[in-house]
Amino acid sequence: MPQIQLTGIQKRFTVYERPEGKWPLLRGAFIRHARQVQALDSVSFSVEEGEMVGYIGPNGAGKSTTVKIMSGILTPDAGKCVIMGRVPWRQRVDHVSRIGVVFGQRSQLWWDVPVNDSFDLLRDIYDIRPASYAVRRDELCAALDLGGLLKTPARQLSLGQRMRCELAAALLHSPRILFLDEPTIGLDSVSKLALRAFLKEENQKSGVTVLLTTHDMDDIQALCRRVMVIGRGRLLYDGGLAVMLECYAAREGQDIDEIIAEMYRDMELGEE
Repeated sequence: MPQIQLTGIQKRFTVYERPEGKWPLLRGAFIRHARQVQALDSVSFSVEEGEMVGYIGPNGAGKSTTVKIMSGILTPDAGKCVIMGRVPWRQRVDHVSRIGVVFGQRSQLWWDVPVNDSFDLLRDIYDIRPASYAVRRDELCAALDLGGLLKTPARQLSLGQRMRCELAAALLHSPRILFLDEPTIGLDSVSKLALRAFLKEENQKSGVTVLLTTHDMDDIQALCRRVMVIGRGRLLYDGGLAVMLECYAAREGQDIDEIIAEMYRDMELGEE
């Protein structure tokens, strides 16, 4: 049985738009134009334990919405989602104890306290046994080179330092699945290489399943053999990275970003 199973997932959002013309702010206080946006349209896929899967698509394609549903943050309008035998939004407490999530533009560290204090708070939240916590924390600190950062408040960390700490925070309770939503956004090349090496080692060592959404195709190429492409809420491709690149390489010597851009054009997936 797959570790992650989504079947026919649908999600709509209501978007309110400001009226055009004279005095739009004043008119918007009394008149609001609403439209429905189909964020996910019958998305179905499965992921086996230990896989590293890239989940790609243009901005607004539905990547983050999918991750939030799988994390139990959002409830879909229709469809089924079963992860490790649980429905995320119905069995949320049990579910989050088995998953880790890193959002590149959100933090799970407490902003004004030292990183180590944030780790200790997460230990209590996840009810990790002290002995197990100490071993796991030291293991992650060594792998991610966090020793000199533990006494530093999160707000004083560079982006690369913070993302290393975010990864450690997400893995302290040894989750079986790790959802990564744009984890390398804004990072320099050295930080990206370090994060990729760590994720590859963690996957091989502990067998953690990784689902990675990113616009950095070098991340996908370095980590994932399988990719899923989503556009305008629909799953358009699910298969091997090598096959996809071969199919969409228009000319010899194209880099991966050019190939993906060509694929988006062929599928009419320009940003809306």
